[in-house]
Amino acid sequence: MSEAKVTYVAGLQFIGQATSGHAIVMDGDAGSGGSNTGSRPMELLLMGIGGCSGMDIISILKKKKENVRGLEINVKGTKAENYPKKFTDINLEFVVKGKNISEEAIKKAVELSMEKYCSVKATLEGSAKITWGWKIIEE
Repeated sequence: MSEAKVTYVAGLQFIGQATSGHAIVMDGDAGSGGSNTGSRPMELLLMGIGGCSGMDIISILKKKKENVRGLEINVKGTKAENYPKKFTDINLEFVVKGKNISEEAIKKAVELSMEKYCSVKATLEGSAKITWGWKIIEE
């Protein structure tokens, strides 16, 4: 079971700590009463899906012995205009850097993450339309 504890600090600042023991600061912007000292919770959601899928993809590509030298995941979320202003669309772009990387290996790794392994994506599925693509940068 995963667990987290979120503790109020001041203003709109909270400290979140999960079972891993690592902590993260969350805060709002000055216009909403915060001090802008941390990420917004909705930003953390985008980072979560990027990190989850990125870990899957790197693991798969390492097993395939692909010469990956970097991976960036650009995640963009579009929010509804009305409250609760949830994400309606999330797009992930996987930018794989390396040498002689197989396009087919990237395609398979991304598909496996998005369709089978990424638990964050599976959790958000049905709530937001999730799309993805990739590109390879030869180094």
